[in-house]
Amino acid sequence: MTEIIDGNAVASEIRDDLTDAIETLADAGSRPGLATVLMGDDPASQTYVNMKQRDCEEVGIESHHVDVDGDAPPEELFDTIADLNENDDVHGYIVQAPVPDHVDYRNVIRRVDPAKDVDGFHPENVGRLVAGDARFRPCTPHGVQKLLESADIDTEGKDVTIVGRSDIVGKPLANLLIQKADDGNATVTVCHSRTDDLAEKTRSADIVVAAAGVPELVDGSMLEDGTVVIDVGVNRVDADNEKGYELVGDVEFESAKEKASAITPVPGGVGPMTRAMLLYNTVKAASLQEDIDVELP
Repeated sequence: MTEIIDGNAVASEIRDDLTDAIETLADAGSRPGLATVLMGDDPASQTYVNMKQRDCEEVGIESHHVDVDGDAPPEELFDTIADLNENDDVHGYIVQAPVPDHVDYRNVIRRVDPAKDVDGFHPENVGRLVAGDARFRPCTPHGVQKLLESADIDTEGKDVTIVGRSDIVGKPLANLLIQKADDGNATVTVCHSRTDDLAEKTRSADIVVAAAGVPELVDGSMLEDGTVVIDVGVNRVDADNEKGYELVGDVEFESAKEKASAITPVPGGVGPMTRAMLLYNTVKAASLQEDIDVELP
């Protein structure tokens, strides 16, 4: 019987476990604060921001939000970032991607205070992660690790194939899984659009993580029996229903489920974990900045 790894349930447990740490900080006079910055009016980005604000409210994190006009010069966004860097009530913040084309997102990330970079994208935080001394693990890769842990899937000595080499998922996850740690010690292959014979790489893996942003790229024919499948992709495809679309992952779920020993669904798999780990990083940021020890899940 294939195990369906329930990301909603695991994320809910993490949020519940964070409440004690949040109350410890609050009792010491410092309630964690998370800010979101949205430049422009992208509907999907607005939805993500709203969800993150709701998550904060549910666990007791102070939520702050700043809207920046999408046509404003980059300097207006940079000024907002500078203000948040100096705001003691904000322990962590994110600048929601994508930003408008006239703004260099790499320049945005470099201006974020690394101590408040709860996405984990600042070059300093990337370097610390690669060196094995992460301040913040990026939310989606950390969420994948937590999902594997929740299903008692040991990565030590396992062959992991990651399909996708993004700075947000593929690269940091590969670095985390190869590290000498209880949730690492794996042998990792990172595949991408230039990889020859992708199916050969996925069939040789004990664990496949699909994070390429291509709908249903990986199907059951590309897996061996007993493979663990983690589907990071969320893709909107046309469908004959009331909405006119449906969400699918980077894995063709039905055929993959026939081969997998465990698999994450879309939606309800990795997505909720990404949001939960953002809360986790915010609480950790508050703990570090206020020099208050808390127990994190």
